[in-house]
Amino acid sequence: MHPLFLSRREMLQRVGAGFGTLGLAALCHEQQLLAAPVAANPLGPKAPHFPARAKHVIHLFMNGGPSQVDTFDPKPALTKYNGQKPPSSDVKTERRTSGLMMSPFSFKKHGQSGIEVSEIFPKVAECIDDICVLRGMYTNVPNHEPSLLMMNSGETQPTRPSMGSWLLYGLGAENMNLPGFVVMCPGKPVVGPALWSNSFLPGIYQGTHIHNGRLDPKNVIANVNNTYLGRDSQREQLDLLKTINEKHLEQRGGADNPLEARIQSLEMAFRMQFEAQEVFDMNRETKATRDLYGKGVFADGCLMARRLVERGVRMVQIYTGDGQPWDDHADIKNHANLGRQVDQPIAALIRDLKHRGLFEETLIIWGGEFGRTPTSEGAKGRDHNNHGFSVWLAGGGVKGGMVHGASDEFGFAAVENKMHVHDLHATILHLMGINHEKLTYRYSGRDFRLTDVEGKVAHAIIA
Repeated sequence: MHPLFLSRREMLQRVGAGFGTLGLAALCHEQQLLAAPVAANPLGPKAPHFPARAKHVIHLFMNGGPSQVDTFDPKPALTKYNGQKPPSSDVKTERRTSGLMMSPFSFKKHGQSGIEVSEIFPKVAECIDDICVLRGMYTNVPNHEPSLLMMNSGETQPTRPSMGSWLLYGLGAENMNLPGFVVMCPGKPVVGPALWSNSFLPGIYQGTHIHNGRLDPKNVIANVNNTYLGRDSQREQLDLLKTINEKHLEQRGGADNPLEARIQSLEMAFRMQFEAQEVFDMNRETKATRDLYGKGVFADGCLMARRLVERGVRMVQIYTGDGQPWDDHADIKNHANLGRQVDQPIAALIRDLKHRGLFEETLIIWGGEFGRTPTSEGAKGRDHNNHGFSVWLAGGGVKGGMVHGASDEFGFAAVENKMHVHDLHATILHLMGINHEKLTYRYSGRDFRLTDVEGKVAHAIIA
């Protein structure tokens, strides 16, 4: 390469055996995870801040907001005061609600831990000793759009980088032939692509949306297959384009330019034509494994999530369905139907990961954008509730068979070991080996991070 075109980073890497990069790394504001050497490929694996407990994340997203008092946070007081409205239950919600409403579902203790779980999750209940239930969660507002954005990107306003994009940016990928961040939803939830956006991070870190309602391995990723040119011709075309782009890149600042991300995106698209068809072909699984997960779109998503993390994908997110299926304003008994869709696949995912030795390195997250009120809306439904709700974690260095945090006697608001979404994100990043205060990106004159200026790690739940 002509010396005229060396960037400062390249010069420091080449002069004095590369010791100049040590000083450069100390001054770098764009990314404070230190990788040695600096990866030319923005998806190249990067070293964490400290030894990680987990390598992968599977986020089971119950979009719409599941009711904590009908799933993982039983409240006997709701039965005692059914239909009444004590002063202590008068918490402001999005809509007008009536008196307290008892859960139509029974709860039983399960496992050696004796944690109570609703009857709508019988198979998940069998795995409760592997699960840590967070009963003290809360978020900012009781509206879907800002709460979905907060849970996915740490900010109520669009558009900030999603958690998956931050993880991919901070740690890189383990498999260069597949997207590092995959989102599966049969359609699109409320807000849509902003929930898996890279925002101001380089485009290579954006989530790849997969419609898991039509998992045809040949067409599962739109526009990835070239129907006009064979493999050899594509390779020649891509090599020419890469040469031109790299020439342009060398003249304009080197590896930090967003053009590098575009070059790598084209390279990945070429490679995905071949490996993606294999990973999304569920016919390669045994009948016993397929039967373990059951049938349905969500079941296919859970099985696909295992196949993806098995091949090194950093984060997989699975939405329950299109729109906001858990948004049961009319009749909370619909939670039973939703439970039947997700219960068996979730339990199968836990068991399958354990069987394959992947459970300890894979963090599973279950929950929605907020919870629901213990009071009734109309006759049988529940309104949105941001003051208190439940999320659970499993695998990935989390203590199983424990409850962390608590809501009040009616399940309206978090009162003990309260965890804001920022705290949840800080804990997730910690389990992945990242100090959430140091994972930053400079944009528009300031350093941004997933947890903004907040976030505390819940060390008590870490094994």
